[in-house]
Amino acid sequence: MLSRNVVSACRQRTRGCLHAPSRSLASIAEASSSAASSSSATKAVINAAVIVNRSPILTRTSSLFERAYYAYQSRIRRALFNPFPTEFYFKTGSLLEKKFAREEKLREKEAFGGPWSLKRSDRGSEDDGELGSIQVSPDQADNMGEEPIEPPASRIHEADKEGDVKSLDRLGERNLYLLIRGKDHLGKEVWRFPQGPLQDGEFLHQAALRDLQAEVGENMDIWVVGKKPIAVYQPSLPESTIKSLAGELYTFFLKAHILAGQARPSGKNVTDFAWLTKEEIEPRVEKDYWASVKDILSDH
Repeated sequence: MLSRNVVSACRQRTRGCLHAPSRSLASIAEASSSAASSSSATKAVINAAVIVNRSPILTRTSSLFERAYYAYQSRIRRALFNPFPTEFYFKTGSLLEKKFAREEKLREKEAFGGPWSLKRSDRGSEDDGELGSIQVSPDQADNMGEEPIEPPASRIHEADKEGDVKSLDRLGERNLYLLIRGKDHLGKEVWRFPQGPLQDGEFLHQAALRDLQAEVGENMDIWVVGKKPIAVYQPSLPESTIKSLAGELYTFFLKAHILAGQARPSGKNVTDFAWLTKEEIEPRVEKDYWASVKDILSDH
């Protein structure tokens, strides 16, 4: 009896062991087929684009409210200041004292904007009644060891007057972005950011810098901010185009800053370029392209 029970138990175990591999092999085959189908469905063509930014080179012009606030604070500080001891710094009746008194009167008028009166201690002697009419010429300033103050340069550059969109000196208060005119994935000439395909074993930031130099030359000193993209663009393509491209098309955008130089396209793949603000880019690019990049561009 014992031997029969042992034999039956062994037979049952043997049958279980024989049937087990068939189930595992079937599951492996199903998993491999599903993985192959998912890999074919998720196949993609990746482009790396770079958004080159020229940061503002001028301080932003203050608004009307800001100018009123700063003028009010300046008047408060001037009203609370103690009188300047002119007798300690200037000899009484000297040309420097008269020059300082005249400039002080102008500062008082600019701060408070009304009629003013000088204190007796500020006037020096009684013979200086013509204090308000003193004019200091550049020759007198040279004799006093001072140079005439040159007026500040205009905030409007010649490129702004001429409408030169290729100049990096235009719109010094705004952020400018490099936009080029070249062919897209369909072979159509459009305005877009510099871009190119990702090669095997290449990172996005490496491809972005390589494609930028290939399209606009190597005459720019570029700093790529980070290795991670800040936006992605997936155009809606027909099935025929997807088959011709061998997959879905994705364009990842990386941000960069120009430190020196200028774009110099060869004219083969890129026919034109421009440094534009955010609102100037919108009418030049496609609507779906603009929807993908508008949130990563500065409004100022």
